[in-house]
Amino acid sequence: MKIKTSIMLSEELLKAIDSQGDEYRINRSDFIEVAVWAFIRQMTRQELESRDLEIINRRAEYLNQEADDVLTYQTGIPAEI
Repeated sequence: MKIKTSIMLSEELLKAIDSQGDEYRINRSDFIEVAVWAFIRQMTRQELESRDLEIINRRAEYLNQEADDVLTYQTGIPAEI
Protein backbone atom coordinates (compact mmCIF):
# COMPACT_ATOMS: atom_id res chain seq x y z
CA MET A 1 0.00 0.00 0.00
CA LYS A 2 1.36 3.38 -0.93
CA ILE A 3 0.53 6.56 0.93
CA LYS A 4 0.85 9.98 -0.62
CA THR A 5 3.15 12.33 1.26
CA SER A 6 4.81 15.64 0.62
CA ILE A 7 8.52 16.34 1.01
CA MET A 8 10.76 19.21 0.07
CA LEU A 9 13.82 18.55 -2.10
CA SER A 10 16.26 20.94 -3.68
CA GLU A 11 15.82 21.82 -7.32
CA GLU A 12 19.29 20.41 -8.03
CA LEU A 13 18.35 17.04 -6.52
CA LEU A 14 15.08 16.92 -8.45
CA LYS A 15 16.93 17.57 -11.70
CA ALA A 16 19.35 14.74 -10.89
CA ILE A 17 16.45 12.41 -10.03
CA ASP A 18 14.64 13.33 -13.24
CA SER A 19 17.80 12.77 -15.25
CA GLN A 20 18.43 9.35 -13.73
CA GLY A 21 14.75 8.47 -13.76
CA ASP A 22 14.61 9.12 -17.49
CA GLU A 23 17.60 6.84 -18.00
CA TYR A 24 16.01 4.01 -16.00
CA ARG A 25 12.47 4.84 -17.17
CA ILE A 26 10.97 5.28 -13.70
CA ASN A 27 9.09 8.20 -12.20
CA ARG A 28 10.27 10.37 -9.30
CA SER A 29 8.28 8.51 -6.65
CA ASP A 30 9.59 5.10 -7.69
CA PHE A 31 13.14 6.43 -8.00
CA ILE A 32 13.04 7.95 -4.51
CA GLU A 33 11.51 4.79 -3.02
CA VAL A 34 14.19 2.58 -4.61
CA ALA A 35 16.94 4.94 -3.41
CA VAL A 36 15.62 5.12 0.14
CA TRP A 37 15.25 1.32 0.39
CA ALA A 38 18.81 0.91 -0.89
CA PHE A 39 20.04 3.36 1.74
CA ILE A 40 18.13 1.56 4.50
CA ARG A 41 19.62 -1.80 3.42
CA GLN A 42 23.09 -0.23 3.44
CA MET A 43 22.57 1.18 6.94
CA THR A 44 21.28 -2.18 8.21
CA ARG A 45 24.25 -4.00 6.67
CA GLN A 46 26.68 -1.52 8.27
CA GLU A 47 25.01 -2.01 11.67
CA LEU A 48 25.34 -5.79 11.36
CA GLU A 49 28.97 -5.53 10.23
CA SER A 50 29.73 -3.19 13.12
CA ARG A 51 28.14 -5.62 15.58
CA ASP A 52 30.11 -8.52 14.06
CA LEU A 53 33.37 -6.57 14.29
CA GLU A 54 32.65 -5.73 17.92
CA ILE A 55 32.14 -9.43 18.70
CA ILE A 56 35.31 -10.42 16.81
CA ASN A 57 37.36 -7.76 18.61
CA ARG A 58 35.94 -8.80 21.97
CA ARG A 59 36.86 -12.43 21.26
CA ALA A 60 40.15 -11.73 19.42
CA GLU A 61 42.48 -13.22 22.03
CA TYR A 62 40.48 -16.45 22.24
CA LEU A 63 40.15 -16.69 18.43
CA ASN A 64 43.90 -16.16 18.00
CA GLN A 65 44.62 -18.91 20.53
CA GLU A 66 42.28 -21.23 18.65
CA ALA A 67 44.03 -20.42 15.36
CA ASP A 68 47.43 -21.11 16.93
CA ASP A 69 46.12 -24.41 18.25
CA VAL A 70 44.84 -25.45 14.82
CA LEU A 71 48.20 -24.56 13.26
CA THR A 72 50.03 -26.86 15.69
CA TYR A 73 47.82 -29.75 14.56
CA GLN A 74 48.52 -28.97 10.92
CA THR A 75 52.27 -28.45 11.18
CA GLY A 76 53.25 -30.02 14.45
CA ILE A 77 55.18 -26.84 15.22
CA PRO A 78 53.84 -24.35 17.80
CA ALA A 79 53.05 -20.96 16.30
CA GLU A 80 54.97 -18.06 17.80
CA ILE A 81 53.56 -14.62 17.35
